[in-house]
Amino acid sequence: MRTVGSSRFGISLLYVFLALASLVAVFPLLWILLSSFKTSGEMASHPLAFFPETWTFDYYKRVMTNLNFGTNIKNSLIVSLSATVITIVISSLGAYGIVRFFPRTGKKMTKLLITTYMFPPILLAVPYTIIIIKLGLANSFTGLVITYLSFSVPYAVWMLIGFFQTVPMEIEEAAKVDGAGKLRVFLQVVLPVVSPGIVATAIYTFINAWNEFLFALLLINTSSKMPISVALYSLTGSEILDWGEMMAASVIVILPSVIFFMFIQKKIAGGLSDGSVK
Repeated sequence: MRTVGSSRFGISLLYVFLALASLVAVFPLLWILLSSFKTSGEMASHPLAFFPETWTFDYYKRVMTNLNFGTNIKNSLIVSLSATVITIVISSLGAYGIVRFFPRTGKKMTKLLITTYMFPPILLAVPYTIIIIKLGLANSFTGLVITYLSFSVPYAVWMLIGFFQTVPMEIEEAAKVDGAGKLRVFLQVVLPVVSPGIVATAIYTFINAWNEFLFALLLINTSSKMPISVALYSLTGSEILDWGEMMAASVIVILPSVIFFMFIQKKIAGGLSDGSVK
């Protein structure tokens, strides 16, 4: 009885700790969200107040109209979604090819791919910028997407290799006996099984591309093509920083990633069983 009671107490204590840790992690984001609805007078007189006394959408209206954040959101969506789709297509084919056609050298190739993350992005900023300029892709979405692919594809291949290795060969062989070709086996048999890995990789790629700042700042120099991360940074360049606009803009930057994850999180948990049934 003591053992059962102590284990329950330990589990309860763990839940309390996790709840407190979650509150600590969420509190800054929640404070930014609530502060973005405060009036300018309240922001100046009571900056540390948690809940606003008077709710207002003035900061969001200013950010979307005066600062033209709608265009920046569209730019980031174009770049992020393009990088995500292309990464998933290339990495899925690459990871499947490594697992099925190069099983012996697969481990060495994965180690080689992951070593590309040993170097911090700041060391690659100058050579990447020079290459993109010489290719004539500076100040374009194409150049930015290619830059993101050079980072996201190796990591995505490394992630997906582990998922493709869990697919039994018997499933593929049974499909081939039924007359399915290699492409059909890959699309209709293998991909549904590894859909959790594909979804997780897509989330990682999208969030990284959405939040990326350094290369977007270096490669894009016109406001009409500026991603939202760079547009948010540009708010700090004014002589007087409007904290209300900064709070509203920060919420707008965070919101798409949260929405994207909310819509797709169930697929991570249920994708493996759904894919196996298919």
